[in-house]
Order: sequence, then structure tokens, then C-alpha cells
Amino acid sequence: MSDPATPNDSIDDSDPFDLIVDAPFDAALSERYLVYALSTITARSLPDLRDGLKPVHRRLLWTMRQLKLDPSNTFKKSARVVGEVIGKYHPHGDTAAYDAMVRLAQDFSLRYPLVEGQGNFGNIDGDNAAAYRYTEARLTKTAMQLMEGLDAGTVDFIPTYNGEEEEPELMPGLFPNLLANGASGIAVGMATNIPSHNVAEVIDATLELIDNPHVEHEALMEIVKGPDFATGGQVVDSAEAICEAYRTGRGSFRLRGVFSAPEADKAEDQVAGIERLGGGQWQLVITEIPYQVQKGKLIEQIAQAIADKKLPILEDVRDESDETIRIVLVPRSRNVDPELLKESIFKLTEMETRFGLNMNVLNSARTPMVMGLKELLENWTRAQIEILQRCTQHRLNKIAQRLELVEGYIIAFLNLDRVIEIIRTQDEPKPVMMTEFGLSDRQAEAILNMRLRSLRKLEEMQLRGEKDELLAEQDDLQKLLESPARQRTRLKKDLRSLRKDYAEDTKLGARRTRIEEAAPAVEFSMDAMIEKEPVTVILSQKGWIRAAKGHVDLTQEFKYKEGDALAFILHAQTTDKLLIAASDGRFFTLGCDKLPGARGFGEPLRTMIDLESEASIAKMLVPKDGDRLLLASSSGKGFLAETKELLAETRKGRQVVNLKGDAKLQVIREVPEGHDHVAAVGENRKLIVFNIEEMPVMARGQGVMLQRYRDGGLSDATTFVLADGLSWKMGGSGERTRTENDIWQWKVARSAAGRMPPQGFPKDNRFG
Repeated sequence: MSDPATPNDSIDDSDPFDLIVDAPFDAALSERYLVYALSTITARSLPDLRDGLKPVHRRLLWTMRQLKLDPSNTFKKSARVVGEVIGKYHPHGDTAAYDAMVRLAQDFSLRYPLVEGQGNFGNIDGDNAAAYRYTEARLTKTAMQLMEGLDAGTVDFIPTYNGEEEEPELMPGLFPNLLANGASGIAVGMATNIPSHNVAEVIDATLELIDNPHVEHEALMEIVKGPDFATGGQVVDSAEAICEAYRTGRGSFRLRGVFSAPEADKAEDQVAGIERLGGGQWQLVITEIPYQVQKGKLIEQIAQAIADKKLPILEDVRDESDETIRIVLVPRSRNVDPELLKESIFKLTEMETRFGLNMNVLNSARTPMVMGLKELLENWTRAQIEILQRCTQHRLNKIAQRLELVEGYIIAFLNLDRVIEIIRTQDEPKPVMMTEFGLSDRQAEAILNMRLRSLRKLEEMQLRGEKDELLAEQDDLQKLLESPARQRTRLKKDLRSLRKDYAEDTKLGARRTRIEEAAPAVEFSMDAMIEKEPVTVILSQKGWIRAAKGHVDLTQEFKYKEGDALAFILHAQTTDKLLIAASDGRFFTLGCDKLPGARGFGEPLRTMIDLESEASIAKMLVPKDGDRLLLASSSGKGFLAETKELLAETRKGRQVVNLKGDAKLQVIREVPEGHDHVAAVGENRKLIVFNIEEMPVMARGQGVMLQRYRDGGLSDATTFVLADGLSWKMGGSGERTRTENDIWQWKVARSAAGRMPPQGFPKDNRFG
């Protein structure tokens, strides 16, 4: 006998470095990452097209079924469900499992909820559900329909992660969960995003496909109009765009919330969402918001747009929701255009969103594929036929087993006295009975296991009746299994039966999302949302600007800072643009609604625009559509410009007149309609008149020479009607003017030198 081994004998003295495998790092990393990626794709993120479930959802439903949480039983704590799931089937965090369960219970997340919750399961405002120790849950009827047939041999059961339990590979029910409830998930290198659909439409499309396997995609889209989201809303894309997205399995939809006012008196107001309040006042009501948009966040966006003055036509937003959504928008005045307000809400907030369609699913071979609508329905129908075949075969096996027992019972009934005698007299009655009556092992075992009280029930007619029924059912099932046509007919019958629970006239089955192409968007700018009010704009010599409310007397005195005085003043509306010309030829644009009030001295204009330090303000005016300006520099060059081409709402403005050397912008005059001639006078006091057609219309540049000078430059220029004569302001007090009708002797071609002006022309060489 050898000595017992010492502790040192059991120590492995091999070198641990011998276990190191020499392999390229990139190959080892690639191999491991691929395993992880495949696991994420097939066992976490993508749904199976046959039941539309991911593993976590499938395990949740299976656990709740095991706990007998069907709709007819009472609720149980969510903590119990979560504990069972993560303990037996889903070895992940409790938070992940509970979050998945909560989503299955939210009627604003799932079109057809699979879990019925009791307690706080979150809300559309974005609030989270209560902890699982406070909530309770059970399955819905829809979930039971999805799991129907689990006990009928329809699917394979696979071992759980630790091999102690079994779980179904998929749910065999006829409910088309993938399209009905949709799915979303991000895997590794791929993702899926499938919207929910109307079950009645999906079933109708499937029936059409079964009847006509060669049906065109367009015909299916006549049945499946498009998505049917849990929160309703309106898909505003064209039917052609929606059809093309479903053909390829990829695309996107524009989804809008809905304005409606069910309690409004007029039908058109109900549709438009307008509630009349009397006195011409009104308000807009939002009753549906886009899918996956949190109501609280949407209201916050609208309120922020009001605060940032991006929605000046909106006064207030109120949340008057209870079980149903009701968001009230109060316009700033009754004169606001409701359609303009709606379009602005769509553009500035998540009242309009995009839903990306990506129908990437796992097929029956667990391979990820992007499928169009027809291909997806074909695969799902094929899977349901296979489930029907397995169910039929399972039932045939059960019938065969029962027939075997029934035949044994009939033999026992016909030989009851002898059977009893054998049981009483034989030590081993089973082999004796098998030999004497030709019974199988199962038949003999069943007879021996019968209770005495069952003997009186062994009536021959009853047994033969059961046998006949079983044989008839067996014959029908055998024919069903052998005939693809019968299988399609049976599937259609079952689908029609399921459709009754989700018909269009039921609360659950009625379509919620409207598929209506939106009318062309109302083109609007921020200016269109400004409430029109009269203002008087005042600009001082030192560049301080303000806007007094109303059209005040332009001759009245205003207060200025010490050493400052009036430079420009004019009447305008808050909807007008203010065009400011600088002496360096740069033009700036300001919105009259953004000007500071006139309670103080206003604000420095240089804080609003990037005006060069050496430049001064040469002109301030309110441009109108169709207006033209005569622009000329002190060097004598100029051109005509349309005011709409001069607007530039940036701090830097727009360089319009290009100047060289010491030249500055000398003339900025509005050109009234009908003026046909230009008059220019130089610093040398020479006057020239020429046809206005000789002036180019430009958006930017130096222009052309108006008048030639030997010394000096341009002093002033104006436009007039030749037939009416040339007028200028007289000096002194008052608004006296003088008109020279005999002006033909000064009319020459543009860029001439000119001649001395008529007697009485102002000594400052200005037309006034």
C-alpha cells in the first residue's frame, strides 16, 4: 500500500505560460467580437418575424403564463414576475426586465398591449413607472392569443441558460404581433424600426395573399394603408412614398399630431381644432400627439418658443389633459391666421416628427433580413402553416394514443369477468392479460390502473362512440395534413375568427392614425407672425434708436442724451423692415418689432449692427415692394437699386455701393413711380439732366458716371418727371419750393459736365 499523497504532490507544477496561445491579436479580437455581435443580433435586439418578440419579451410572457396570470385570474405583484424571469429564464438586470414589462403594459407605447397593469405604469408625459414592488400585472387577451397552442406541440422548447428549466423557442399564436405592435432595436451594425399596424388590415392583406399568392404590392397597400400608431396622429406623406417604403422595407414617414375640437359647434371647426370663445376670440386644441413624443416635452417646447419670441403670434399654452390629451393654444389676437399658427407649431416643435421604417427581422432560420411588406407576410403565413401542421400532427399522435387505450377498454369491457378473475388470481396479471387478449403494454397497464369505480362506466356504447369520434377526427386531420389547400382554408378560417376581436367597429380595432397627404405647407416667415402695430422710429445723431408706440406727430420734441439731437424720424409698422444705409455704402436691415421702446433714450444702433467706426448713418427708410432707390457716391458714380435686393438680416449687413478712395455714399433717394429723368449737381455747381433709362438697375457695384468733374465731386442728385419740371426747396423757413419748367437746355447725355443751374438754385447745391 502506497503512502498517501502529501499536499505538495497535488500541486500542478506546470508553467502557466504554456497555456498562452500564440495568435494574431486582430484575428482573436475579430473572432470574439463576431461572437458578441451575433449574440446581440439574434438573442437581444432583433425580433423574430414569426411572433414579433425579442427574447426578453418572450420570457416575460412565458413566465406570466407559468404563474397563471391570465385575464380571468387576479393580478400579481410585478416584483414576483421580474424575480421569476431573471431567476429562471433571463439572466440580466431586474431594471431591464421590468422596463420591458412596463412597455408591454403601456397603451401609448403598444398598439395592442400584451400586459394589463394595475398601478402606476408611467404616462405619456414621460413620467416613469412606479417601482415593481408597488405595481401588479397580468396578461391580456391579446397575449393569450399570441401564446395559444403552446401545449399543442406547435413549437420546440429549449433549455434555459442554466439547463434547469425549458422555455419556448417562439410563441405560436395566430396574432400577427410583429406588424400589429411593431418593434425597435439597435444591434451591432444593424437596427430595426417597425411601426405598429391595424390588425384587421394585416389580416385582410394576409387573406388576400393566401387567395392570390401573385398579388401585386400595390394591391396589398390598398388594404394596409400604413402605420397605425398607439397615440394616433396623422401620416402626411403621399401614398406613393408610403407604398415605396413598404416595397423595400426602408423609408420614413412624416408624422403629425392632430388639432381637433370635438365640442365645437361647426363641423369645419371640429376638424380644424378651433374652439370659438365669443367676441371673435378663439383657441386651438391639440388632441393627438406624434408617437413616442412626450406630452410634457412638447408643451415645454411650445412654451420655450414663446419665451424666445419664435412664436410671437402665440400668447399661451395650457395643458388641460386628463385621460385624454387636450393641449390648448391661445393666440395673441383674434386676427392671427389659425393655419399659420399650426404650420409654425409643426415647424418649431415635435408636433411633426419623422418615423424611420426599417423592417429588419430574424427569419425562420434566425437570419437577419430587411423585408418588404409582401415578403414579410409570405414568411409569416408560411410559419403559421408550419405551426398548423405541427399542431395537427401533435393532435394525431394524441388521438392514436387515446384510440389505443379505448380499444383496450372495449376488450376489457367485453371480457370484464375474466379480467377481474385474472387480476384476483394471478400474481403477475399483466403478461397474462397481454397474452390472452392480445393487449399492448400500454393497454394492459391502463386497465390495471383503473379504479373500481370506473368499471361501471365502461359501457360498450360509450366507448364505441368515443372511438368513432376519434376515428372521424383522425380522418379529418389526416386529410388536413396531406392537403396544402385544406391547410390554407383552415388558416383563413382561423384568421377570420381572430379578426372579429379586432374589427373596425371595436374600440381596440378601430384605426387611430389617419393616412392623409398634407396640403402644401403655408409659406411663412417670422415676419408673418408679428402682430401689426403702428410705431414711430427715432434715430439720433449719435446713433441711439428707439420706437415709440403709435404714429406720433413727427414735429414734436423728443428727449435725447446731452449733446445729442434728432437725425431721422419716420412712421412704420411693427411688421415693417427698417433699412439703414451707412456712408460706406453698406446697408443694414432691422425688424421694427425688435426695436427698443421709447420710454428711455433707446439703445445704441451699433449694438445691433456691425457699423464701421468711421462710418455714419446716411439714411433710414422703410422699403416697400417695388420701390427703387437712386444711389450715388461722392465721386459721381451711381445706379438704381430695387429695395428688396438690399435687405440682409445679419449684423454685417450687405455691401451695396462699392466705394474707392475717400469716396462716400452721397445720395440715397427713393424713386417714385413715373419719374423719367435724373438731375445731378456737382460741387462745382454745374447741373446736368438726363433720361433715367441711362441708369442701370443693379444689386451691387460702383454704378456708372452720372456727371464729369474737373475738380470736386457729386453734391446731390434726384429724379423727376421732365414734363412737370425740376423742383427744389427754397431756403428759409417753411416748405417753399421752386419749379423750373424750362429745363431742356440742361438735358444732355449722362456723364456730361453740365452747366450752371437756373437762377435761384440753392447755394448748398441740394435739391432738398
